[in-house]
Amino acid sequence: MLENFWFNVQYGINHVLDINAYDHVLFLIVLTIPYVFKDWKRVFLLVSTFTIGHTLSLVLAAYHIVSVNGALIEFLIPVTILIIAVFNVFTAGRGPQKGKVGVLFFSTLFFGLIHGLGFAREFQMLAGKTDSKLALLVEFALGIEISQVIIVFCVLFLGYLMQTLFRFSKRDWMMVVSAIVVGLVIPMIIHRWIF
Repeated sequence: MLENFWFNVQYGINHVLDINAYDHVLFLIVLTIPYVFKDWKRVFLLVSTFTIGHTLSLVLAAYHIVSVNGALIEFLIPVTILIIAVFNVFTAGRGPQKGKVGVLFFSTLFFGLIHGLGFAREFQMLAGKTDSKLALLVEFALGIEISQVIIVFCVLFLGYLMQTLFRFSKRDWMMVVSAIVVGLVIPMIIHRWIF
């Protein structure tokens, strides 16, 4: 039982940290870079909102409530990353959008749903081997949350180093990282173009 629990948690961790599926990491990077360590509660709420959306879409897929075109979802994943990266470029230097909490959290929830649907097919195969889909979902979500907290901590720490040791302004840090992410996701969008 404990062995299954740890396997499922590790599966969630590996899902996010898989070097071949780095789109999840890119999304977390652009979601986190506007913030600093003192904003940790807000960042934790954002990544948890993402996990909730991701898990909800897996529930809908695992119980065959929703079925979507896989090619469309694979195309939309880098588009969602691009939207947040471009948003960062246009809001860099203005500080976190504290007044627009609802918009940011609903956007993050939506992006979580899209990203979860991208993994739904693989998850259905995994869920087919178990009697308890709900336990699997919870354990998998825990793994996702653990890996996201690790990535967020690394991004916040790197931001702290760049802004204190190397004297990057917060605006420049956001602009540079967002521009790098834009450069990485545009080829993904072109490669996955479905229209």
